[in-house]
Amino acid sequence: MKLEEKTISSQMIHKGKVVNLRVDSVELPNGNFSTREVVEHSGAVAVVPVTSSGEVIMVRQYRHPVGKILLEIPAGKLDPGESPDECVKRELLEETGMVAGRLKKLFSCYSSPGFSDEILHIYLADELYYQGQQLDEDEFVQVKKVPLKEAVTKICSGEIEDAKSIAGILAAVNNLC
Repeated sequence: MKLEEKTISSQMIHKGKVVNLRVDSVELPNGNFSTREVVEHSGAVAVVPVTSSGEVIMVRQYRHPVGKILLEIPAGKLDPGESPDECVKRELLEETGMVAGRLKKLFSCYSSPGFSDEILHIYLADELYYQGQQLDEDEFVQVKKVPLKEAVTKICSGEIEDAKSIAGILAAVNNLC
């Protein structure tokens, strides 16, 4: 069975600082036609920083699209020409002030492939030491340490709600056990 769609035309609707939006006209596998709205994103990293005492260093921040404060693992988007390995080091330092003595890439995944091409690269960091938080001028975060087992409990209770944090923490638990 054929599954691929053929792009007939593509129109850029919006070019933004974080995302672009385009609308594609496609031919479906059955020969019919449809449109696809696609959010283009440069990609991002997220990191599960685990202290020597087994705590995950997390950040609390207000997320405008969902209208509330979320508890998340540190994360951020790739700058043009930046590798995921470079980006994860930068984001960990900026958001938490921490530097990792050891970084391990756990996996990469698409955040929401039904409408976005964003790919997330998830890392585990340990052998941490503090160098000093370096937030961007439009970033407001609180750093919070959460024991790894408690982080899993917070996932199950719904206190940790975003996909990257859930996936990263569960992968870290599996990797550390």
